[in-house]
Amino acid sequence: MNEAIQPIVIIGSMNDPHVSAIQSRLESLGEKPYILDFQHFPNKIKISLDENAEAIDIDGKKVLPACVYIRNLGQGLPNTRETISEQHNLRNPIVAYREQSDFIMSLIYRWEEVGVPMYNPPSTRHRVTKPFQLALLHKAGLPVPETLWSNDADQVRQFSTGRRVAYKPITGGASTKELVENDLTAQRLNRLSTAPVTFQTLLPGDDIRVYVVNSQIAASYRIVTKSLDFRQNEERVESIELSEDVYNQCIKAAKTIGLRFTGIDLKADEDGKLNFLELNPSPMFLGFDTLAGTNLLDTLSQTLLSHTRLDQIRSI
Repeated sequence: MNEAIQPIVIIGSMNDPHVSAIQSRLESLGEKPYILDFQHFPNKIKISLDENAEAIDIDGKKVLPACVYIRNLGQGLPNTRETISEQHNLRNPIVAYREQSDFIMSLIYRWEEVGVPMYNPPSTRHRVTKPFQLALLHKAGLPVPETLWSNDADQVRQFSTGRRVAYKPITGGASTKELVENDLTAQRLNRLSTAPVTFQTLLPGDDIRVYVVNSQIAASYRIVTKSLDFRQNEERVESIELSEDVYNQCIKAAKTIGLRFTGIDLKADEDGKLNFLELNPSPMFLGFDTLAGTNLLDTLSQTLLSHTRLDQIRSI
């Protein structure tokens, strides 16, 4: 077998500004990363696996990465109204998607199994689902808001009694809103029969974003906004210093979920105590660099680059 190439592998689309920015920064540092966009698999990218887990054949080259940055796996469900009438008919988009997804995840699991550093490893995927994630943080003794994930109208009414409540989707895709009296009507709550919803004690204080890279705080910000949901409603973003307690809590949270790189959202309650809302396994950061004058792009690029230098040292 030919000797495997050992590039920095970035999984994501070149249409993503974060992917193109990291590629450009790494190239300016003398490293040419390998961009693996699974949106082009299997129609444009050829991948072969055999029983040897250490190197994967991609477009005729054996690839064993120095490290992997997973920006986006590009695994959206196919847009189709077809039903599966023949379980093994690969012309069916849903069946084809299942085959592609299992193949892609097997490739990444192999790289993780042989010790390739990943930002972030696929083994953490179940730990970043929000209902499980907050349960893990709570179990670890970290502050989280009282939260109910439910499709039970009676439970929602009981949870909302005597408190202000925010509600939002479980996986995202819509803004956070405050629960009001009209939301508790039978007509509104009947919509829970379609999907469960996140209901959370409303926290009225500051919005804080913290970035952790390899168990170090890379940047921390206060997001000034008048909106309950700061996304696209930022008035300004300010770099801040964290207290020692919050600093250590953020490091502990990243280790608890198993993330090498994460953007952590915290929000203060009425007494100013910060609560963990979410650890994002593939956070956007270019906007924060622009608004606050930080350089997370360089921090992450240098971190990825350090793995190629380690490989060079090991080979001497």
